Amino acid sequence: MKAIDRDILNIALPAIVSNITVPLLGLVDVTIVGHIGGASTIGAIAVGSMVFNVIYWIFGFLRMGTSGITAQAFGRHDMAGISGTLFRSLSVGLLTGVAFVCLQSLLWQCAVFLIRPTADIVTPASRYFDICIWGAPATLGLYSLTGWYIGMQDTKTPMVISIMQNVLNIACSLFFVFVLGKGIEGVAFGTLTAQYAGLFTALVMLRRYPRHVGACRRADFLDMPALLRFFTVNRDIFLRTLFLVAVNLFFTSAGARQGAVILSVNTLLFQLFTLYSYVMDGFAYAGEALGGRHYGARDKAMFCLTVRRLFGWSLLLTAAYTILYYTGGTPFLNLLTDDAAVVAAAHTYMPWAWAIPIAGMGAFYWDGLYIGMTASRGMLASTFCGAAVFFATWLLLQPSLANHALWLALLLYLVTRGIVQTLLFRRYALK
Repeated sequence: MKAIDRDILNIALPAIVSNITVPLLGLVDVTIVGHIGGASTIGAIAVGSMVFNVIYWIFGFLRMGTSGITAQAFGRHDMAGISGTLFRSLSVGLLTGVAFVCLQSLLWQCAVFLIRPTADIVTPASRYFDICIWGAPATLGLYSLTGWYIGMQDTKTPMVISIMQNVLNIACSLFFVFVLGKGIEGVAFGTLTAQYAGLFTALVMLRRYPRHVGACRRADFLDMPALLRFFTVNRDIFLRTLFLVAVNLFFTSAGARQGAVILSVNTLLFQLFTLYSYVMDGFAYAGEALGGRHYGARDKAMFCLTVRRLFGWSLLLTAAYTILYYTGGTPFLNLLTDDAAVVAAAHTYMPWAWAIPIAGMGAFYWDGLYIGMTASRGMLASTFCGAAVFFATWLLLQPSLANHALWLALLLYLVTRGIVQTLLFRRYALK
């Protein structure tokens, strides 16, 4: 029992550290532009970052699909499958990134049409976008490499790369902005530099796996059944991600339509969901790596043990977060803002935030295991059902419950995903 717990923590903890470094970078970027320009510059960074966040989030299947397929090949000791998955995924990531660079003008026009930023924000945001878009091949290529490393039971390498990227990004942005005087372009060049440094580092780290990387032959790379499986799994995850994006964007826009105070309240309380996700995602990575490894090896005993121990860790963390949010929710709000109106309004909706860990546990717990099993159709089905419940709840209850309906819809969306995946699990589990 101790051995499996140690394996889980060896994968989960580095992944959690990587997750925690992500918001630090956004905070530093906003701080830098806050000292070189006014509200329009800050708004430009916000718009530009949102565009790339949505694009890269949608193509997150490159990481998830790669990790599950690789973990199963690792469990089977299938060297050709391990290396073939790496090169297939990396090729798709790099080519997709190049396509984004070629279509950058169309992408920006679509972004402006959908977001509709004010005229004073469009120009600086465009300058930021025009530079950062050249990092798309590096970012998507790194997604593929990160997924491959996780499938190889290695989250320490992605952690090192993530920390290095963030430190380099901050250092380069400060240098370009305050030493060379490049303004918002300096922040963009800092990001671009870090993206390619991350890709280069990840490629260099492959030298630690000479047998696995060198096993790929042209016949393995172009193996049609393997290619079909790769694209089928990633297609389902891609469609699932579209539903996730739709729910999250609607949650933000529905709050915005209720006024600045409600939007601020929802944004602040949603940070509690984000903080919970940082830790639970780490254990989901453990489900991807270990679950996929034992699933690929057809080791039913170890697979079932992994499922049980991950459930135990998820339950423990959910209980801890629930207690933490119940006892520390108000101090957390006061830390984030000193706006009395926002804090007062937030207290009305605080019970919904307390329920976030309980509602979200099943979704996070099962997602990692389903990726490890490459049961992407089950993930898609659960997310579709969750999204349907979300929008139905909002439409039916919004006239009477207003913002409470939005939070109820969010929690039911999370609960539904967990329930559907629980019901479908027997279909995909080892027999």
